[in-house]
Amino acid sequence: MGPPPTLPTSHSFSSPSPKTLQETKTPFEIRFALLSSLSIQNHGMRHLKGEIGVVSKADGSALFEMGNTRVIAAVYGPKEIQNKGQQMNNNEALVRCEYSMANFSTGDRTRRPKGDRRSTEISLVIRQTMEACILTKLMPRSQIDIFVQVLQADGGTRSACINAATLALADAGVPMRDIITSCSAGYLCTTPLLDLNYAEDSAGGPDVTVGILAKMDKVTLLQMDAKLPLDTFENVMQLAIEGCKAVAQYIREILLENTKQLESRRGS
Repeated sequence: MGPPPTLPTSHSFSSPSPKTLQETKTPFEIRFALLSSLSIQNHGMRHLKGEIGVVSKADGSALFEMGNTRVIAAVYGPKEIQNKGQQMNNNEALVRCEYSMANFSTGDRTRRPKGDRRSTEISLVIRQTMEACILTKLMPRSQIDIFVQVLQADGGTRSACINAATLALADAGVPMRDIITSCSAGYLCTTPLLDLNYAEDSAGGPDVTVGILAKMDKVTLLQMDAKLPLDTFENVMQLAIEGCKAVAQYIREILLENTKQLESRRGS
């Protein structure tokens, strides 16, 4: 498989002076100084890496990386519903999602209680986003369980989780109306930034997370953590959408390559 797609970006470089970097003291300050001095326009997407079939006992699974953020997803189902009291509609499948972070995923090593408020919120976001693409009415009285765990966190974890879940659902053969992909974008040093890492996300600037149905070109997820002027919001959102499209192209390449490998094995 070839390298992941890169967004067309326009870069104008003016080298930072050694003095600027010597006066900075922290990794974030160095990153901030570089962003300021390089005058980067439309900071490009981080490296993408995806792999399917990583959990042998799951019906579908995937590992997805966006830069240093690494997420694993496992899908079980469609299967017979276990607790019929949870199903609100017998005419479509019940989708459940559980999000968690490994204790070693960040630098603080803090033990995170299962089912804390943030995990519950992100689980809900992922579930609702996945429900927008799964053809639940084709699987009445059934259940699909999605488990997502962050193995390493460096910004953009929600987007990475959604992208990993999409790959895992495709690996499980779950019928979908379209693949759904996600990417974030923000604004720092008056510069729109795509696919923010932890240092950029922690700088206090606005952050927009977007999810789209790629072929349908339909936005299904939009989250903001700060107010933005309308013109700035439109620029940042469009940048995030372009990021989603690049992720979708890469995911299609993974699925196509996997299909070719399966056909090759059957023919041999």
